[in-house]
Amino acid sequence: MELNTHSFFMKEALKEAVKAFDAGEVPVGAVVVCQNKIIARAHNQTEQLNDATAHAEMLAVTSAANYLGSKYLDECTLYVTLEPCVMCAGALHWSQLQRLVYGAEDVQRGFHLVKSPVLHPRTEVIKGVMNQESMTLMDRFFKMIREK
Repeated sequence: MELNTHSFFMKEALKEAVKAFDAGEVPVGAVVVCQNKIIARAHNQTEQLNDATAHAEMLAVTSAANYLGSKYLDECTLYVTLEPCVMCAGALHWSQLQRLVYGAEDVQRGFHLVKSPVLHPRTEVIKGVMNQESMTLMDRFFKMIREK
């Protein structure tokens, strides 16, 4: 896949992140792409659903699996605006995700903090796609929270 394709799908994930922002959720958005088609969209809904596991990635994986009728996403790419946490990376491992593309690195809770591999060994990782846009939205959100 070309970088401009990654940017196109990351823009779609950013639209989901804005929905989270507008709903008072941590602004993380995700889309799952299979054969160049978006098959699932999601954003953080932990507050709305009162569910600590309702991260954008988890909701997108569930939606994509339902769409495909399979628990495996081995021909899919997940675009997410923030590096997945360990919980989400574990779910991506079990779904055998083909490719993970994320925007901003999560220096406090990202899966990269774990020393042993968390993702499936065949999962390709591309990081930093539209990093600045993802970080700007995150920074705006937490600044707004601090000012309340």
